[in-house]
Amino acid sequence: MEPLPRRLIADRFDWVIDWLYPPRCRACAERIYGRDGEYFCRACWGKIEIIDHPLCAICGRPFPDAGGDDHNCGVCLARPPQFSQARSWARYPRQELEDHPLRQAVQRFKYGRKVSLGKPLGRVMARGCREFLAVWHADLILPVPLHPRRLRWRGFNQSVLLARQVGRAYGIPMDPLLLRRIKETPPQTQLNEEDRRRNVRGAFALAPGRSIENKNILLIDDVYTSGATVNECSRTLKKNGAKLVYVLTLARAVS
Repeated sequence: MEPLPRRLIADRFDWVIDWLYPPRCRACAERIYGRDGEYFCRACWGKIEIIDHPLCAICGRPFPDAGGDDHNCGVCLARPPQFSQARSWARYPRQELEDHPLRQAVQRFKYGRKVSLGKPLGRVMARGCREFLAVWHADLILPVPLHPRRLRWRGFNQSVLLARQVGRAYGIPMDPLLLRRIKETPPQTQLNEEDRRRNVRGAFALAPGRSIENKNILLIDDVYTSGATVNECSRTLKKNGAKLVYVLTLARAVS
């Protein structure tokens, strides 16, 4: 008898652990019984809005109208981005005070230093975005980097943990060191869109001696808000020879 594949063994082990110790919802921490919603309880799962068509064919901005075809949004028409396409798994309100399960999970992961959330959030991101990942044909995955000083303060880069799960799911190599953040900038959270663009201008560079010539790059981040950070990363990658740059994020913050 041939041995079971490593991934199948890991899945069976996870199932046994979940049966013995029911997991908790990644948003509200209530126990989850059964497989409904996978990593979120039924109540929180029902509040998560998965992004669906119609959306902007370039940046992936969801349109409020439930009908119609994908088309380019006004923002992309006025200021075409450096990346080819961007997509996100789900959306949540941009307003900081509005409670939302996905926002809670992202904040616990990113600011609460809940590193264990990287695996489940990365998995739902990979599964939920298979429509796009299947046709992008990326050669290499790059997580959006943190400045070394912020990385030391936080202790981990949330984008690396998400990118690792996407890479494993689709067999795409991931390099967390190729793209570097060389300029320490204030957090983007409280800035308007124009200030966000100025804030990150010239903040990224390719590691010395590395090449991405004619490669299709998949850039991974946790949240797409204005797109300023991923656009500046894409500018750096295109300047250094990348053929196409695609952007994938777990969440999209919308007004």
